[in-house]
Amino acid sequence: MDAKRAAEFARSEMFERTFKEGMGLVEETAAYLDGPGRAASKRLSRAAALAYAGESMRLTTKLMQVASWLLVQRAVRDGEIALDEASSDKYRLIARDAPHGQSFAASEELPETLQGLIERGAAIYERVKRLDETMYEGGDEPGANPVSDQQALLEQAFKRAPTSSS
Repeated sequence: MDAKRAAEFARSEMFERTFKEGMGLVEETAAYLDGPGRAASKRLSRAAALAYAGESMRLTTKLMQVASWLLVQRAVRDGEIALDEASSDKYRLIARDAPHGQSFAASEELPETLQGLIERGAAIYERVKRLDETMYEGGDEPGANPVSDQQALLEQAFKRAPTSSS
């Protein structure tokens, strides 16, 4: 874990934007599912209604995981939780990552608004998952950079490669 990187991120403008976006999407999804989405689901075919139930459960699960992770990072920033504790599997998004399930039959019949929320939810989930990996799996070396490490390995390989002359 790169403690400096994790602490800097929690105080960054990027974190604030991600936090607002994630929490806003949670609220928007809840409002849709409790209101217009509920009404729309009643007009769906049986297969589409089952897809609606399954996809809305997946979406809310992902969004709750994102919200939980964001709240933990904010607690780290505010000094309410130690960074070492936040990096434990209990709080890690990656530790709770469930394999992607198959699409439900009739998913293409879902209301357009729900499909949009699903896409946006998947996008923020993946972004937060990458942040989690970067912050807590970045290696123990300060400034570790996997891209630079790979470039250095390639440079070494090409320096050692025999050259052929004509």
